[in-house]
Amino acid sequence: MNPLYVGIDVSSKNNVAYLMKPDGTKHSSFSVQNNRGGAKLMSERIVSALTAMQLSDVMIGLEATSIYGDCLVYALREDGRLGRFQRKIHVLNPKQVRKFKEAYSDLPKNDFVDAFVIADHLRFGRIASEVYMDDYRYKALQTLTRARFFSVQNLTREKQRFANYLFLKCSGLAQEKVLSQNTSATTIALMERFETVDALAYADIKELTDFIVKSGRGRFANPEATAKAVQTAAKGSYRLPKTVNDSVNQAMSVSIAAMRALESQIKTLDKAIEQQFEIIPNTLTSVPGIGKVYSAGIIAEIGDIHRFQSQASLAKFAGLVWSQHQSGDYEAENTHLIKSGNRFLRYYLLEAANSMRRCDSEFRRYYDLKFKEVNKFQHKRALALTARKLVRLVFRLLKVNRLYIPPEEY
Repeated sequence: MNPLYVGIDVSSKNNVAYLMKPDGTKHSSFSVQNNRGGAKLMSERIVSALTAMQLSDVMIGLEATSIYGDCLVYALREDGRLGRFQRKIHVLNPKQVRKFKEAYSDLPKNDFVDAFVIADHLRFGRIASEVYMDDYRYKALQTLTRARFFSVQNLTREKQRFANYLFLKCSGLAQEKVLSQNTSATTIALMERFETVDALAYADIKELTDFIVKSGRGRFANPEATAKAVQTAAKGSYRLPKTVNDSVNQAMSVSIAAMRALESQIKTLDKAIEQQFEIIPNTLTSVPGIGKVYSAGIIAEIGDIHRFQSQASLAKFAGLVWSQHQSGDYEAENTHLIKSGNRFLRYYLLEAANSMRRCDSEFRRYYDLKFKEVNKFQHKRALALTARKLVRLVFRLLKVNRLYIPPEEY
């Protein structure tokens, strides 16, 4: 196969293309606008080059630059003129391209040089499998699952912000964690109900107990004891000057509204994800504890499992591989996870593994075993290893298209 290599440097306004002949020499380079007309012109130039050189294959590569290259990929994929040729479209990891460029120590930094480096990287090979997904169902699902990922991250940050405000307003309640979580529904309700820490500390105990029963929806086994513990924590808390306390109340009110809005967003996205996921056949939902949302997050990033030759290649794609440090007879025992990989897939695998360890006896046993092996970072390490074990299961289930059978049913 002697393909034409096309490297594209993508930006928000313009796309720079470098067309490289099979022998590595330059055919042409040009810049077009990053819009429909520019994509059409780029297709025409590529087709013209293929026709002039009587080539039937073309390899197109661009870096994964946020969302700026997505529409271009769709346009190139759907272009009927390019459809007459054998084409492969690669969306490359920017880190991979940057490392490749380091071999050219004297190259300047500009868009045309970057496009050349991408084209030459395609020519040298040893790149990841084609990551563009022919089946748009995966991309549609991916849009939703990634939106959910960002909403969850924002919610986590907002909860931490609220916890900081809680310490300012009622330090004892934040320290003692009487209500188990500093962002629980009952904690939020108390902060909304009582303007100052004194109002909480010296509230009528019966009224406070009734309020905790209502806001906690009957979750507390002994609500009166909980009410007394809350008041004790409040009495031991710092007292803020009135002006500062009022500003904390205002900031806390905004934080509460933001958390509720984000929680509503996540619920809406979960519903949309489940609806989109129904049209994608899979066997992951047969695994106890994963559920539709986590399964969808995993499937959306993997796409067609046949893109991966082994479970090891899938684990590397997810970033669940440990670096190696070895020299001569020495090999380090304590190593870290690699810093590359698909962060969205890694997130959903970790969340699924954390859920599975509670629902599946084999994964619970494995997690407990790894947890007890070390004295530092026990949960983090055990969870990462459990997620790595889950990768093997996911690869097998999807590869052979079979349902999961729990160990106790063998």
